Amino acid sequence: MRIALVSLAAVAAVAAATPALANEVRVEARGGVIWDGSDSEATVGGAIGYDYDLAPGLFVGVQGSADKILTDNTRVSWGAGGRIGIEPRDGTKVYALADWQSKNCKYCNSAVGVGGGVQQDVGSRYYVKAEYQHLLVGDNTPDADRGLVGVGVKF
Repeated sequence: MRIALVSLAAVAAVAAATPALANEVRVEARGGVIWDGSDSEATVGGAIGYDYDLAPGLFVGVQGSADKILTDNTRVSWGAGGRIGIEPRDGTKVYALADWQSKNCKYCNSAVGVGGGVQQDVGSRYYVKAEYQHLLVGDNTPDADRGLVGVGVKF
């Protein structure tokens, strides 16, 4: 028992002495345009996520989102996914992303989004970002594309 307690205390001391990485929670508001081959509409939403540093200059993150197309007969589309990227310089993140999104209307299909983006810090807690996604809808429904810009805060 004493060996286990001493071992646990040693692990805690090493963990406390290790410099903290920039793991962070982020919350953002975003808006943009969604389009398919024949139509385009404005969209607004928000997201919450957590980024975890894998190594200096490399990160992975998870994210949940809620987005609404600003037209009649649509509803909030809920999303869950992740991103992986690099930090080519302090305060800048470049990433690839993938997520699943629920139906945005009663008779629509859910979609899988793939894309990428750039996030730039503004000060120590705030950031701006630009993102592109190609939405793979399926069931003979045309795919769509979405461009987003956002502002957020990190904790």
